[in-house]
Amino acid sequence: MEANYPDHWQVLPTAPHEYLSAAHLHPLIAQLLYNRGVHIGEIEPFLAADHRLSGNPFLLDDMSQAVNRIYKAILDREKIAIYGDFDVDGITSTASLAEGLSWLGGKVTLYLPDRLKEGHGLRLQAIEELHNQGVSLIITVDCGITSLKEANRAHEIGIDMIITDHHMPLETLPQAVAVIDPKRKDSRYPFLDLAGVGVAFKLLQALFHKDSRKQSLTGLLDLVALGTVADVVPLIGENRYLVKEGLKVLNNTPRVGLQEMVRLTRLEMGKLDAESISWVLGPRLNTASRMGHASTSYSLITTGSLDEAQQLATKLEEKNAKRQRLTTETLNKAKGKLATKMNLPLLIEDDENYPAGVIGLVAGKLVHEFCKPAIVITLGSELCRGSARSIPEFNLAAALEQCQDLLTSFGGHPTAAGFVVERQNIGKLKEKLMNLATNQLSSLDLRPKLRIDAEVSLSDLAGDIFSLLQKLEPFGQTNPPPTFLTRQSKVLEHRYFGNQSKYLELKLKQGNAIWRAVSFDPQKAEGEIPSYIDIVYEIKSSFWNGEEVMRLNLLDFTSSP
Repeated sequence: MEANYPDHWQVLPTAPHEYLSAAHLHPLIAQLLYNRGVHIGEIEPFLAADHRLSGNPFLLDDMSQAVNRIYKAILDREKIAIYGDFDVDGITSTASLAEGLSWLGGKVTLYLPDRLKEGHGLRLQAIEELHNQGVSLIITVDCGITSLKEANRAHEIGIDMIITDHHMPLETLPQAVAVIDPKRKDSRYPFLDLAGVGVAFKLLQALFHKDSRKQSLTGLLDLVALGTVADVVPLIGENRYLVKEGLKVLNNTPRVGLQEMVRLTRLEMGKLDAESISWVLGPRLNTASRMGHASTSYSLITTGSLDEAQQLATKLEEKNAKRQRLTTETLNKAKGKLATKMNLPLLIEDDENYPAGVIGLVAGKLVHEFCKPAIVITLGSELCRGSARSIPEFNLAAALEQCQDLLTSFGGHPTAAGFVVERQNIGKLKEKLMNLATNQLSSLDLRPKLRIDAEVSLSDLAGDIFSLLQKLEPFGQTNPPPTFLTRQSKVLEHRYFGNQSKYLELKLKQGNAIWRAVSFDPQKAEGEIPSYIDIVYEIKSSFWNGEEVMRLNLLDFTSSP
């Protein structure tokens, strides 16, 4: 059929006949796997998402050195500090490693930095404080891989350091007893995209590999799932296994703090999925550091007190509402100031009044709306904090590394990063980043595309197709929910609902198939609804009066030609 749909609708190519026949699956499922780059020999383990995806922890460089040093510290009753990060990945990494070491009898203290006062990564003052407390071993989680100066200082004052991280290393690794990071250039580990909590969990697997209590580590997988999904790492390879098993634990978690979060957010235990973490639980746990200190979320996920759990969950809910308001206000202000700069390949905006806790969220929303890398900076009198989000075509981590002579500190991933810069260097930093973006992006079409897995008829969705689609879960980065295109759907009914009637519900028919569809795009709820429409959508399930019902979540639609 001729492609007469809107230019921004991108229907992926049909899988070769050889792939479809060799897959021995429903053709639509095989097409989805092909779209996700799953090779024929990888299909069965991808769908099973079982222990075969889990790598041997000792394939991570320096793992043996780390295990030996930790056991020495435990036997000698040394004081061990776990130095985490303040986001969900860092908090869950810290909590899981602290619990695991406590089972081994470790004498553990924790350090979670202040997002607003300290920022990402190790800090010299914090290392000095830990030294004064008698700490002789620091284990970092979800940070430290670029903290060369801080690692050198720890060595100078007699503190051994074990770095566990998943961010991109520099050319030089920090001075430490062990540097465990699957992204090391010399890494032998078969999977590069573990979250920080995934790396911490591999360290625990190595520590417990000869211990009769190693099965107890399964109880930490709820934390692993939370950190992995919230950090938006690819949900492929070993991450599929960790999140799939982690969701099982999460849905039956004994952690009263998580139970209270689920209750307050009107989710339901037993029905939590990766989307529940991405859109509900993760943002609330991140709110603690954005609007205060990460210790609130750490206490919530580790407390055994129901009273404390209720108080902390309520506090987080209130902070989250405030965070949402601040994000909207800051986004509107940034968009206003950027109005005359939308032709540039990189959106950079700074202001003394931008709350540092929400600038990353604002940058992310700018990227989503305008499909360009975005950097939002909170200006301080001397030091300025920046948060950046990007598109696949522009590697932030590499760009910041090229600007490291202008930065006090930096770190992150290709599509999400942060930095600290002296105010006097802001102008030079902007100029250098803009030049990099111009060189890399000026010749590209950066208009947002709606990626469509396959064109289907509504009758194709009958029978057990939804249960087959569920075999691809958990959905997330690199493995998104399947998106379909259906043409010539007849609109039988439509109604508006929600606050100010800004959402739209449709009753659609094609042939003998009838489906309910919902659009949450306010712009699509404006104007006259055509009699026949072409629709792009995901299939979702919900429960109504105790029964599971299917509906189409419309991502876009247009009048049928």
